[in-house]
Amino acid sequence: MRWVAPTEKDAANGTLEKRLWAAADQFRANSGLKAGQYSTPVLGLIFLRFAEARFAQQRKKLEKAAASSRRGSRIDDPKAYQAEGVLFLTPSARFEYLLSRPEGSNIGKAVNEAMADIEKHNPQLAGVLPHSYQIFNSTLLKELLKTISEIPVSMDFDAFGRIYEYFLGEFARTEGQKGGEFYTPAPIVRLMVEILEPFHGRILDPACGSGGMFVQSARFVAEHKKSPASELSIFGVEKTDETGRLARMNLAVHVS
Repeated sequence: MRWVAPTEKDAANGTLEKRLWAAADQFRANSGLKAGQYSTPVLGLIFLRFAEARFAQQRKKLEKAAASSRRGSRIDDPKAYQAEGVLFLTPSARFEYLLSRPEGSNIGKAVNEAMADIEKHNPQLAGVLPHSYQIFNSTLLKELLKTISEIPVSMDFDAFGRIYEYFLGEFARTEGQKGGEFYTPAPIVRLMVEILEPFHGRILDPACGSGGMFVQSARFVAEHKKSPASELSIFGVEKTDETGRLARMNLAVHVS
């Protein structure tokens, strides 16, 4: 396991982040839903794109190995992915399948089934991924899927971490005071980490929110040329189940 501890904000991806946010914000403008209703599902789709990027990379490796070996192919063997810390995605849990659903079909149901399928094949995520996509208008949801699919699967994994953090911050800003329940502004967390200097050891956050302290601590260790996975053990407590799931998705995006 390797922590993906991204550097501070990359201006090159700023345009993409804003375009993705504008698409997500269409739910507020056109659906009548509040940010608290659609924030976790939208983050779930970003997580799915991240998972697909890692899956695609591992699949290419397996295809290359199969082409140069006389042994049977392991391309469709979940264990061949899980052994490398990669989530296995069945065809119905991939963006290509979801985007190919015909007009007028229940896209929300298809995405719910995709999330359930991921949890089935990757037990460490059981109970973590959102299953509330049926609340969305199918047309709006498909447009959001199209926009998120513009994130190239070849993108560096740390860029996905930055996108996820950007969305957490934007959702917290949109929700106002309530957003403070799951998100503390990154500069504040960064300052706390710089003061604490968590070079190694165990980190306990008794109000971990969406996991920002853990991400920033991993970043601190990586910037000092050490492996966060080797140096740190993390422990978090969160009273709200919904926020706890946000944290677990956030950590999953930062681990490869």
